[in-house]
Amino acid sequence: MDTTPQTASTPDTPTAAAPASPEELPALRRLGEGLGALPAGHPLRAGGTADAPLLQALTGRVPDRRPVWFMRQAGRSLPEYRALRTGTAMLDACLDPAMAAEITLQPVRRHDVDAAIFFSDIVVPMRVAGVDVDIVPGRGPVLQRPVRTAAEIAALPELEDAALDPIREAVAATVAELGTTPLIGFAGAPFTVAAYMVEGGPSRDHLLPRTMMHADPAAWAALAQWAARTSGAFLRAQVEAGASAVQLFDSWAGSLSLADYRAHVLEHSAAALGAVADLPVPRIHFGTGTGELLAAMRDAGADAVGVDHRIPLAEASRRLGGRTVVQGNIDPALLDAPWAVLAAHVDDVLAGGAAAPGHVVNLGHGVPPGADPDVLTAVVAHVHGRPPSGARP
Repeated sequence: MDTTPQTASTPDTPTAAAPASPEELPALRRLGEGLGALPAGHPLRAGGTADAPLLQALTGRVPDRRPVWFMRQAGRSLPEYRALRTGTAMLDACLDPAMAAEITLQPVRRHDVDAAIFFSDIVVPMRVAGVDVDIVPGRGPVLQRPVRTAAEIAALPELEDAALDPIREAVAATVAELGTTPLIGFAGAPFTVAAYMVEGGPSRDHLLPRTMMHADPAAWAALAQWAARTSGAFLRAQVEAGASAVQLFDSWAGSLSLADYRAHVLEHSAAALGAVADLPVPRIHFGTGTGELLAAMRDAGADAVGVDHRIPLAEASRRLGGRTVVQGNIDPALLDAPWAVLAAHVDDVLAGGAAAPGHVVNLGHGVPPGADPDVLTAVVAHVHGRPPSGARP
């Protein structure tokens, strides 16, 4: 991790490591032309993150080294995280700026990953808006009162901008320590957020929100619009405070048919991502079990699509028309396999990622709580030891 202080003399325009194809130009063009929309001290303008390997890959350039980070890299797999979190509830940790910043930084120090992912939770915007939600150990997010009727949706509080000040403070503290390592901001996608609200907590089949789409489409649209506004504001606050990229998580979208996604979800994900469309940050869209939805998720406004472990990256790139950066998709189950097996699997993932215009290495889902941190560090070193995608071996 580079923590060297950056000066205002750092160029505002990123240098292209290699020519981008016409399909890759939009993200690179936004980055080159839109930096003036960010605060003067933003890491993309003055901190050197515009030329970090993550940003190079996300904008179709050949990166200096293969970028790799892990979803849930900050969390229960790290002993330093468990020690810090002792006695502190999850949402309290998310809303303590100093603690959130420290947790975000821990895996960057330990693993030498190419990005930090902001430590928070998809229900944090809901919580700071005034919705009674908590994260119950062993279960996950639980609402005191599910939201299932038009009247209940109409009564939802709107997120006040000042309520996001602890998020801005945490992001600013984090990027001050990261140097040229980019921070990824994130939010829950409207379907997943709204589904939690309708179900009242985790669900196996997400039957209630899928029923609402058809039984009361107006109520569903109103709830999804609320979720999109709230998640979009959460994304924008992180970017304005210093995040260099964003990821929208649609953890439950795999329960949807393509027809339902296009008819009832896509426009709301587009609205959430659209909250930062005027800012020059690459946008990643990830879901689990979404192999049939990849192109639609891209069409919601993503520059890169996260792919879970269920389909090979080469096939994912084919479904995306060969014109979209991909992220993924090491199977988390193999983190506990013998090293020779895991290393061969990682190499297969790297080979599959070469079919896309750019590849950000990640897991196909989050780091399991029992994962050995030393294995994650070894995976990072292994990936960094391979030639960048698009480079000559």
